[in-house]
Amino acid sequence: MARSPAGWYPRRGEVYLVSLDKNRPALILSTDILNRNALDVCVVPITSIHHGRFALRVTIPRGEGGLIRDSWAKCDQVTTLEKNDIVYPPLGRLSGATLAKIEDGVRLALQLT
Repeated sequence: MARSPAGWYPRRGEVYLVSLDKNRPALILSTDILNRNALDVCVVPITSIHHGRFALRVTIPRGEGGLIRDSWAKCDQVTTLEKNDIVYPPLGRLSGATLAKIEDGVRLALQLT
């Protein structure tokens, strides 16, 4: 694990390995203003196990965001974690189109639409 540089903070749309129920990738969802100043960030966990019955899982194709296999964003499991639980450097960044689909999934899961 590399040490994060001075002034580093996770950016919205980046994918990192994080410590949740186990080490897994997660998307940074919170805004960069909060990410820069707060001690914790809002994330969407990512899994490589496909469950067809979960309509709130957004597909992330292998290679996007630095993911090594096809994966799914768990839009129904948004959570916060301390920045200390994020493994630097980021795996990658999601495309704007995929990020928008995940935002839509989170809105649906939380009845924000």
